[in-house]
Amino acid sequence: MTHETDMSYIETPVIKMDVYEVKAAGFWIRFFAFIMDSLLVVALTGLLVNPLFYLFGISFDDKLWYAPIVVASAVVYYGYFIIMTLFFQQTLGKMIFGLRVVKINGEKPKLLDIIFREWIGRFISNFIILLYIFVAILPKHQGLHDYFADTYVVHEGVYVKPTQS
Repeated sequence: MTHETDMSYIETPVIKMDVYEVKAAGFWIRFFAFIMDSLLVVALTGLLVNPLFYLFGISFDDKLWYAPIVVASAVVYYGYFIIMTLFFQQTLGKMIFGLRVVKINGEKPKLLDIIFREWIGRFISNFIILLYIFVAILPKHQGLHDYFADTYVVHEGVYVKPTQS
C-alpha cells in the first residue's frame, strides 16, 4: 500500500529579510572632505606649479582670469579630482572620511562620468556656489555635479534600511 502525501496544502514559511542600501554622505562630511582636498591642491600647486613658473621666468603678475598661473592652477585642481576619482573612486579628502563616489546603480563611474562630474559639473558649481545647497536638501545628497554624472557620494561599508516613500 502506497501512501501519497498531497503537497498542495503544506504551507511554506516565508522568511522576510531586511534590505539595506549604502548610506549617502551628507553635506557637512562632504564639505570637510572638500576642504581637505582644497588644502592639498593648494599645496600641490605651490610645490609643482610655482617652482616651474620661477624656473622658466613666467610672470605671476598677470591679473586676468586666463593668466598662465590661473590656467596651470586649474589644471592641477581639476586634474587632481579627475585622476583620483578615476583610479580610486575617491580623493584623499574622501579617503580620510571614508567616502566614495559611485553611480546611482552602484557601479564604478566610467571616465566620461568622472569628466562630467569633476570638470564640467564642478566648474559650474564653483561659479554658482549656491548650487552646492542641493547636497544638503536632496534625498541622496547629490550636488549638481553628481546629477550630471548620475553619481552620489556614499559612506564606505555603511548600510541603512531604505526609507519608505
